[in-house]
Amino acid sequence: MNETEFRVIDAMDAPYRGQILRLRITEGDPPSIKSLKKATLVARAPDGREVTLRVFGFPHAGGKPSDRRFRRTGRIDLLVEAEEDGGPRVSRQWTVMGVPSRN
Repeated sequence: MNETEFRVIDAMDAPYRGQILRLRITEGDPPSIKSLKKATLVARAPDGREVTLRVFGFPHAGGKPSDRRFRRTGRIDLLVEAEEDGGPRVSRQWTVMGVPSRN
């Protein structure tokens, strides 16, 4: 199974902890929503810096995520937290990888 690659199209601080990342698929197929729950992802900045992220949920503002909508739009919003304190903050144009594609 190949990993799905995403581009960060928006990033903002979450209200209580972590960040909200809006991602768009750039390579591979959309993984299932279930596989994204509690997933570990690697985010890479354009300059090569990396940070490991843990998904801890989905923001409620966009409605409940579904596999069908994710396949149709290729976009997903995730609540993430860096595994190590003091790492770089993820921002627009970063690449995110780590979730296997569905075949």
